[in-house]
Amino acid sequence: MIIYLSRSLDIGKTQRYMELLESRRVTRLYLDELVSQTHSIGIETVKLIIESEERAVAKGKQLIEQARVEVIDEVAQGELIQLIETIIVYKLSNKSREEIIAMLGLNEFKQTRVYQDVFHEGVEEGLQEGERRAKLESVPRLFALGLSVEQIATALQLDVQQVRQIAQQQSPN
Repeated sequence: MIIYLSRSLDIGKTQRYMELLESRRVTRLYLDELVSQTHSIGIETVKLIIESEERAVAKGKQLIEQARVEVIDEVAQGELIQLIETIIVYKLSNKSREEIIAMLGLNEFKQTRVYQDVFHEGVEEGLQEGERRAKLESVPRLFALGLSVEQIATALQLDVQQVRQIAQQQSPN
């Protein structure tokens, strides 16, 4: 799917992607033409991207209230509200996150257990991913020091196959 703000931004059929575009495997979506008969919270959230700055906060508040009513799963609700907040943060880049939280009335929401759980889960995942990347980036340096694949795998608590794969990528063919 290719998402455009409006049809006027569609660059048409470029030679490089002609085969893919003509294959009917790609759908073009023009946000300014989205008409939501059902007022789906998903479609309305996507449309928030093209909303004017003046109307974005009011629309964001409305979507947050809609999420609180319609989205029963608390984790999904928290993630959707966080997405709405993120869209508003990018849209109003001249405002601080605290100002936006106040504008959207999220102060109380940020204190709920659901938000705290979702937030901490995201932080934990980020830390784990950072640790994994750091380990993988250190493999070539350890090879340069003369350590074996097995020694590196043991020291970094990595799978031997992962270390071997990195070693193969690093060695000249």
